[in-house]
Amino acid sequence: MTPLLRSAALATVLAGASAMPALAADPLGNWLTERSEATIRIANCGAELCGNIVALKEPIDPATGRPKTDKNNPDASKRNRPMVGVTIVLGMKPDGPDKWTGQVYNAEDGRTYTGNITMQNARSLKLEGCVLGGLICKGQVWTRGS
Repeated sequence: MTPLLRSAALATVLAGASAMPALAADPLGNWLTERSEATIRIANCGAELCGNIVALKEPIDPATGRPKTDKNNPDASKRNRPMVGVTIVLGMKPDGPDKWTGQVYNAEDGRTYTGNITMQNARSLKLEGCVLGGLICKGQVWTRGS
C-alpha cells in the first residue's frame, strides 16, 4: 500500500470512528449512596431499571435491636418489612444519553417521587427525586460500590 493510500485509509477509519455515538456509561451494579448509608443494586427489571437496597451501614434499629423497617411507608402492611430488599428505584426507562426516568421511593418520608438517573461517568451517577412535574428536584451523587 502506498503512503497516500495508507493515509486515505487511516483518515476513513478515523472519520468513521468519530461518527459513532459515544457509549453510554452503565448504571447496572452496586452503588453507595451519597453519605454511604446504603448500598443500592441497580439491575434490569424487564425493559426498565430498578434498584433495591442490598445493605445498610447501620441495619439495626437501636430502639428495637431489630432490623430497620420501612416504618414510614404509607401502606401500613409494608411498615414492618425490613429495609434491606426494599425497591427504591422504580421503572426507570431510557430518556436520552446516559439518562433514565422513572420513580424514586424515599423511605425517610414514605413518598414516591418522579425521578431520574443521570450517569456522570463510569464511577458516579446522580439520582434525583422531583415534585411539581420536575420543577423542583433534589438529588444525590452515588459512587460505584463493589
